[in-house]
Amino acid sequence: MNTLPHFATPQLQLLHRGKVRDSYRIDDTTRLIVVSDRLSAFDSVLDTAVPHKGAVLNGLANFWFEKTAHIIPNHVKEMIDANAMLVKEAQPIKVEMIVRNYITGSMLRGYQKGQRTFSGVTVPDGLVKHQQFPTPIVTPTTKEESDREITPENLVSEGWVSQELYDKMAEKALELFKVGSDLLASQGIILVDTKYEFGLLNGELILIDEIHTPDSSRFWSAEDYAKNPEGAEQMDKEYVRQWLIANKVDGKYPRALTPEVAQEATNRYLDIYQRIVGQPLATADETATGGNVANRLVSNLVKAGLMKDAWVNIVMGSPADKEHCQKIRSFFEGYEVFTQLRVCSAHKNGEEIGPMAEVWNRSIEPGVLIAVAGLSNGLGGALAANVNVPVISCPPWKDYAELAMNLNSSVIMPSGTPNLTVVRPDNAAQAALRALNTPRLRERLRQDIAATKAKLKAADAELKAL
Repeated sequence: MNTLPHFATPQLQLLHRGKVRDSYRIDDTTRLIVVSDRLSAFDSVLDTAVPHKGAVLNGLANFWFEKTAHIIPNHVKEMIDANAMLVKEAQPIKVEMIVRNYITGSMLRGYQKGQRTFSGVTVPDGLVKHQQFPTPIVTPTTKEESDREITPENLVSEGWVSQELYDKMAEKALELFKVGSDLLASQGIILVDTKYEFGLLNGELILIDEIHTPDSSRFWSAEDYAKNPEGAEQMDKEYVRQWLIANKVDGKYPRALTPEVAQEATNRYLDIYQRIVGQPLATADETATGGNVANRLVSNLVKAGLMKDAWVNIVMGSPADKEHCQKIRSFFEGYEVFTQLRVCSAHKNGEEIGPMAEVWNRSIEPGVLIAVAGLSNGLGGALAANVNVPVISCPPWKDYAELAMNLNSSVIMPSGTPNLTVVRPDNAAQAALRALNTPRLRERLRQDIAATKAKLKAADAELKAL
């Protein structure tokens, strides 16, 4: 399926990889948030990505941020792509403000076991499944490795927030919930419960993360609820949760969804988007029309000036090889390719190559590695054994004996380690450009070749005329 299960690039600094969202540094005041098609359930990310899910979440969040900007400022700067937005760099408040208007989910399970107080809010006896509260309630939790219920008083006493800040967060959460509930009600949807996350920007409280999406909220069909409150259809990822529960084996949930379940999940995400926004997701037909999510995302990031469409990492075994690496790098000027110098020892495979290889192997755009190391050329082989991108070795050499030794080590590489050796720095760069094999670079190289031929032809004509 055409999905975006993962986003990685050596061109941007990763700040945080969440269950669904990945955040990258753009500058001191801006970060890029990419919403993947990953799906999490029961504190675990499933192996199956759900088509269009990331675009639905990103689009809905942007829709709601615009609808609620009059209540509280938010972190959105610009939508870059269906799956990505630029946001203001804010200091996150490690508290989730959960607003509930019905007793369901984890609260219902606790209630059925005799619990009556939730995050400092006491509810009466005699409530039944899915019963509406007289007014929405706020039940905050901490944002830790495992979120926990906590009273407002303890949030203050433990130093999470000040009393004044908590009061403002609670006030804004209830205002946001009312706007969301009213708009959704007009579409035949009940906003059952949701979470809000806040941050501080220059001392001002702002809204961050997401708002009123199928991943952060619970939705019911108003029509279904009116007919059978306890059996109301949940218009969110609860469908996937219930499938996982029904298919547990030896107490363990499945790691992957069947194609049919993944497709139904997609249908539900697209449906809730259209019902809320009032029009279909703009990229909903991408799969059918042969589009590619990753290619579209890279194209839009390039248009926004946030990255190049391809990269070359020049990896040296020692800082002593920096001059040689810089010489290779100079031959990429004018080709609009991201280049970067890295230092990595062939003898520290797991420690150094491993983390780098994770980014190189998963990079959303094409890339090439150029290995620069001395005798035996072990770095090129070590890289080739760990990465799925082309590796070209261009070792520095002082005499033909050194060159012969490096060439020999290259041609006897074991199976599965295709390390290519190029002697001249300019040819190493040219080989990398060809290995990237993008349409833009192929056209540019075609023009370069044509220009070279024309120059030679002109030189030949000039000599003939002598």
